[in-house]
Order: sequence, then C-alpha cells, then structure tokens
Amino acid sequence: MAKGTDAALPQLGLVTPRAGGPAIQKTPKRLKADMSHIVILNTDSGKGDANPDADTIEELFKARGTPVTIVPVSSGDDLSAKVAQVIEESGVECVVAAGGDGTICAVAGALADSGIDLGVLPFGTFNYFARRFGIPEDAEEAVDAICRGRGEKIDLGCVNGRVFINNASIGLYPTILKERESVYQRWGRSRLAAYWSVLVAMVTVYRPLTMRIEVDGELQSAKAPTLFVAMSAYQLDEFEIEGADAVRAGKFAILLAPDVGRFMLVWKALLVALHDVRKGRDFTLLTGEHATVEIRRSARDVALDGERHRMKAPFKFSILKDAITVRVPAVASKPDAAE
Repeated sequence: MAKGTDAALPQLGLVTPRAGGPAIQKTPKRLKADMSHIVILNTDSGKGDANPDADTIEELFKARGTPVTIVPVSSGDDLSAKVAQVIEESGVECVVAAGGDGTICAVAGALADSGIDLGVLPFGTFNYFARRFGIPEDAEEAVDAICRGRGEKIDLGCVNGRVFINNASIGLYPTILKERESVYQRWGRSRLAAYWSVLVAMVTVYRPLTMRIEVDGELQSAKAPTLFVAMSAYQLDEFEIEGADAVRAGKFAILLAPDVGRFMLVWKALLVALHDVRKGRDFTLLTGEHATVEIRRSARDVALDGERHRMKAPFKFSILKDAITVRVPAVASKPDAAE
C-alpha cells in the first residue's frame, strides 16, 4: 500500500477528530441483499496468489444476490484516492476491504463518518481486525457476514488526521516495518518473516525517544525506544497485556517500553511472544481519550496498522466515536463482546 504523508490526506471532510460522541450503539443494523457493494481488492496482501481472485469473489457475491464491483489495487496505489472515487458513485452502500489490516485501515479512514458501511475480506498475514469481530478468514463465510450479517458501530483511532483501526506506534516499530519490507522482498510474506524482521531491527537499530506526553491534560516526560497506542482490546488480550479494559471503555491504551538497551529489548520481545509481559516491569501504561506526544525531531515515521507514514510532530491522538459501521457475522463469539 502507498506510504502517504500528511499532504496526501484525502479531501473527504472526514479526518477531523471529534471531541465526544454517543455510547457505542449495540442495536444491529438490518442489511439488504440487493445493496450495491464495491470490493477494494489488494492483490499484494498476505498470501498473494493463495487468496481468491476477483472472479471468485464476484461469484461469491452474485450467489447471494448481491451486486458487486471489484476494484483491484496493489501496493503502489493510493487507496485513499481509490476509495474517494468509489464513494462518489451513487447507491454505494458498502465498501469491502479485501486485504490485510493496512488495507482495512486505509478504507476505514476514507469511509469514516460517510454513512457507508465497511465490509472485510481478511486476506492479510495476521488479520487482527477481522479476528477481533469474529469475521472468518474463509472467503465464502466472510462474504456471508457482509451480505447476511449485521452492522456494528465502532470507534476509530486518529493521529494528526489519519485513522487507525488497531494501533499506532512511534519509534522502534516503524523501523521494524522498514526492515520487514526488505525481508518480505527477499523471502516473501509470512509470519516467520515478520518475526525475524523484529529481531533484526532490534539488534541493529536502537534509538530511544525523548518525549513529552500529555494524556487527558496530564503532562509527563519519558524516554523510551517506542510508544505504542492501542485501539484493539483483542490484540492486548491475545498477548495478555494490560490495557484491554481501558480500550473497551472507549479509551486508548498507551504503552511505553523501558529504555533498557537493544539486547535486553530483544529479551522483552521474547516475553511478549511468551505472554509474560507485566506492567511496571516491562512497560508503562497510560490511558485516556486524548494524547499529544512531542519529540525533538520535527518529523518521523509513524506506523499505523502495519503501514509507515511520514508525519510532523507533535503527534495528536484522539478517538472518533461511532465513526463507522462494520459488517460482522450475524452470530459470532466476538472477543470484544464486553464492549
């Protein structure tokens, strides 16, 4: 997917953070089989050729009596521009993101506050967003959720006008993503390649950030190799990291890794994999609905759901309440049901 800058924000009138908003709506939205659907198909996502092709996806929708248009995209395309063009068409009720979390993030950002539903075909490597809502990775079952499921309102994270669905990060993680791109080009996309890129980046690059962080009006200073802002209780629960309850309550969970040096940081990454991470010992947890992060450099890379974007400091985080309706299975055991 294209790596944008602040100047490349879509002119859709939907990136302005809202200070508040109503509680998360729990009443399911009734769906109609004859609604028009458009699928943004990222042909470079996840398993690549192992994912269903455009013809197969079209047949799955047609079998359910749902008109659909497939729009293929690749890593070099500007997804925001593609979706902006799509939503100008009359009668579009749902835009489906067929790809990984980065693809879903770009489509969700373009649809926020538009009144157009978001559908998901999880074709990525990790598929955290889909797993959060119990959306199946099987294409036929995922299409069922889009055509015959229900709609659920969700919040979105926002930093400097850019939306994120799972997490945003400053510091080491964007460096890991840069290393991951190189590893993927050499060895292909896989979870093993992703984990290897983490170790390589940690061993070769270690530059802690000196930050001033204001969370809901409270100011503090910190020095850390990375700042991680979570919007997904599912991700935190999966790795048994504290902060999921704050996310379920409509807040960010902001995690700061300690400044312990590169080799100790590798050990702490292993603790994450072993689900043995503890607040205080391995990270500092901050929670709130608004945060501003100031750093010494005027601009740096920010990771949003696995994609790098160049942004200017300060970094202002907010929550867009009830910003989008996601198509989810009619009946599912959803990890975030406590919301």
